[in-house]
Order: sequence, then structure tokens, then C-alpha cells
Amino acid sequence: MAEISLYDIAHARTGDKGNHANISLIAYREEDYPLLVEQVTPEVVSAHFGARHPSAVRRYLLPHLSAMNFVLDNVLDGGVNDSLNLDMHGKSLSFHLLTLNVQRT
Repeated sequence: MAEISLYDIAHARTGDKGNHANISLIAYREEDYPLLVEQVTPEVVSAHFGARHPSAVRRYLLPHLSAMNFVLDNVLDGGVNDSLNLDMHGKSLSFHLLTLNVQRT
């Protein structure tokens, strides 16, 4: 087994709605999708974003696209209109997700 970064096997994109962010995680190769489903769970993502204190993390699987979408509640410091954060839209959150390490055989 080798530890690798999600960056090596997937790409991601972030969107926002109010104080919530959604992050799509898409495997580069279809054969890596089961690894993502097994290891990139809502609990793991919630812990990875612990400093942002998400109140909930939900995962939606999109197997025909070898992708999944995570919705992270209350991680944008109030959203675009309320936040003093430099990244009010949370666009950099997708890059943070890609720093998560997984085990690959």
C-alpha cells in the first residue's frame, strides 16, 4: 500500500450557496472511483475540514461520472455578503480537499 494525495488521482471544483460549499471530486480514471467511494467518506471530509467547523457534510455519489459531490454546511464564514474572508466563495476549498491522502494498492 502507498499513501497518495487525492491530487494524484482526481480533480475537484467548488461552488457556493450562501454559507454552504459544495465540492465535486472527479476521478481521472474510472478504476480509481471505488477507492474514492471507500475512503473519501463524509466523516473523513468533515475531519479534513475540521478547522472550518462544518455543521454537516453530505456526500452524493455519481457513479456514471466517476464522481461525487460533497455539501459542507456553514463553512464560508457567513457567505459572500457576510464574510471578511479573502475567499468568500470557498473556491480554494477544492484544493484543500485534494490534499487529503488515501491508501492505494
